[in-house]
Amino acid sequence: MVTTLAALVFTLVACGTPPGDPGTAPTSASASSSTSEPAKRIKVPDVSGMNHQDAQDAMQKAGLYNLREVDGTGQGRMLIIDRNWVQTGQDPPAGTEVPADAVITLTAVKKTDH
Repeated sequence: MVTTLAALVFTLVACGTPPGDPGTAPTSASASSSTSEPAKRIKVPDVSGMNHQDAQDAMQKAGLYNLREVDGTGQGRMLIIDRNWVQTGQDPPAGTEVPADAVITLTAVKKTDH
């Protein structure tokens, strides 16, 4: 997952508009109209009981990419092999409408912890 995140960040940075590109500065008319539009809100899917990989996939399919992983036992372990972990909680809860950039915390325990 760390490699995937690093590749995503690199891609986003590499695809950005070069600094000082003359066509990038918003005019006052476009700047004021963009601030009046409400941010798109996304309904958080229910991923309880899913393996961690499927839970991540469901969140990303919904348009939520700012995912945080937590070891539900409190041991602070990293979730390395996602399919070996089962979702025990999520924050915000399923059904909550959040902005696309909201942090979604996925809490999981290893299948062998049960």
